[in-house]
Amino acid sequence: MARVDVDGVGIEYEVAGEGRPVVLLHGFPDSGRLWRHQVPALAGAGFRVVIPDLRGYGRSDKPEAVEAYSLPVLAGDVLAILADLEIAQAHVVGHDWGAALAWALASFVPDKVDHLVALSVGHPVTFRRTSQQLEKSWYMLLFQFPDIAERWLSEDDWANFRSWGRHPDTDQVIAELEANRSLTPGLNWYRANVPPESWVAPPMQLPPVSVPTMGVWSTGDFALTEVQMTDSASNIAGPWRYERLDGPGHWMQLDAPDQVNALLLDFLPG
Repeated sequence: MARVDVDGVGIEYEVAGEGRPVVLLHGFPDSGRLWRHQVPALAGAGFRVVIPDLRGYGRSDKPEAVEAYSLPVLAGDVLAILADLEIAQAHVVGHDWGAALAWALASFVPDKVDHLVALSVGHPVTFRRTSQQLEKSWYMLLFQFPDIAERWLSEDDWANFRSWGRHPDTDQVIAELEANRSLTPGLNWYRANVPPESWVAPPMQLPPVSVPTMGVWSTGDFALTEVQMTDSASNIAGPWRYERLDGPGHWMQLDAPDQVNALLLDFLPG
């Protein structure tokens, strides 16, 4: 493990392999461990794979302030890792909140992003365009309430977390959340970036994504509609590729690792 200091917040990351760099960004409620099936495949294909525990998760620091988890601050963590490794430009692959972070990086610092892959979560501008997606995102409003959300998720041996999320690695994820005290920091990603007032405000404006981009959505995703991914094309000025996986749930890299690995290796130049 390596560690970089970002304005007093320590961010831990691992590096595997040698070659063209690719950064893997996890989301809620995971850590860098989420990518354990992708790292060997990418490293074996000649990539230098960078796997952070993003702030709030795993072994990285967990500041208390909600605003410490806003996307611009999170993007600064990724840029600090690249600087620490003296990487000028990298492929960026993100899932869930990591995908939202990847979109932000490609929009605001395109010179740092070689190719972009967004798993599950489409472009932030199109994310909540439809009523169906708003309905599916009901939990994001629940997550705004400190203590209430934490109790709802964790009471009765995490019963609601288990039934709502249906994470394929539930027991290990819960063990990590408890051991690292990551639940509130993870929920702070929602509190900092999708506060209630943002649901009635006009969509944020982002520069069009100019880098080659692939979006991947899976039909078993309980939280996300297909159209929030396919509509991302309207915010992309560069090459766009869409892939649909039939069957896997939200955590496609765990449910269908071979399919996800094949798409990554086909799309990312080595």
